[in-house]
Amino acid sequence: MSAAKRLAAPVPPGGTIGILGGGQLGRMLALAAARLGLKTHIYAPPNEDAPAFQVSAAQSVAAFDDEAALARFAHACDVVTFEWENVPVATIETVAQIKPVSPSAATLGVTQDRLTEKSFLESLGLETAPFCGVASVQDARQAFDRLGQSRAILKTRRMGYDGKGQMKVCGSDETLRAFASFGGAPCILEGFIAFAFEAPVLAAGGADGSFAAYDPPENIHGDHILRRSIVPSPLNAAQIDEAIAITRKIADALDYAGVLAVELFVMKDGALLVNEIAPRVHNSGHWTIDACLVSQFEQHIRAVADWPLGPTERHSDAMMENLIGDEAADWRALAAKGGALHLYGKSEIRAGRKMGHVTYLKPRGGAR
Repeated sequence: MSAAKRLAAPVPPGGTIGILGGGQLGRMLALAAARLGLKTHIYAPPNEDAPAFQVSAAQSVAAFDDEAALARFAHACDVVTFEWENVPVATIETVAQIKPVSPSAATLGVTQDRLTEKSFLESLGLETAPFCGVASVQDARQAFDRLGQSRAILKTRRMGYDGKGQMKVCGSDETLRAFASFGGAPCILEGFIAFAFEAPVLAAGGADGSFAAYDPPENIHGDHILRRSIVPSPLNAAQIDEAIAITRKIADALDYAGVLAVELFVMKDGALLVNEIAPRVHNSGHWTIDACLVSQFEQHIRAVADWPLGPTERHSDAMMENLIGDEAADWRALAAKGGALHLYGKSEIRAGRKMGHVTYLKPRGGAR
């Protein structure tokens, strides 16, 4: 069992969960912790719009490489987690010298680098898009032909989300130009996958080795941003079992504690391919706040605090819609529309920015 999972005792009510990152995921984690009688301490860099500060018991404002500030933060917490997978691994390692951190720095090291992540998945015998590393101009010239696909996507190995840091390419020349546009940053070239739909699994690993998964939703994207998640998805019972088994294989290999998101491509023939791993609560699971007794956010708090995992069954079918940019401006109309409205308290509306979401429920009538 990893050091990240070893706590002397469960964090009792009144204890403090430290959260690295102050965005909407940290905010919803803090709200879930409060329901359990736990406090949260949010650590976020300067000049960051940190809506999680609005709902936390304590806040620290300092850079992720400020070792003195990190030490003060860690000593003020019982256990620490993070809401953003691009927190530097060195930050996690610094905090972990003082207090347990879940998920672990080792897990973060795997998932922060797309090439490392894909290689890890391949080592488990899981199906992914074909891929190869692109680390130089010479690689960029040769990679497309080496991959043997008619279309591909060049992605930076690190950072990038909601479509950032990636570009579709249809030949060696386009690959070379895309590589140059990324400033020569290390990249991965992945074969383009013509999937039927995306169905992620949100699951949790407990400190005692327990495991619990939610129903996989169907995800629908627009402009590379998740627009809505719908449960039940079109997956049949056998596919759901396979999707959850894939996720458990990944969680077990990582000795995982906390909520994990595994994004799956569902092919037209029903086959499942792993796209990406997110070592955190995820936009795809926001529907669980209103459609399940225990949300993904409460589940994550339970896992990192060494509490028993809660039930994952949904009591309702649901459709979660993201509110992007100006869509959140007419909050009065949204509040009157009949769904469960969640606004993230961000100070500024910007194009492409996730400002909130709405979840619409109906009596459960789908599979599982």
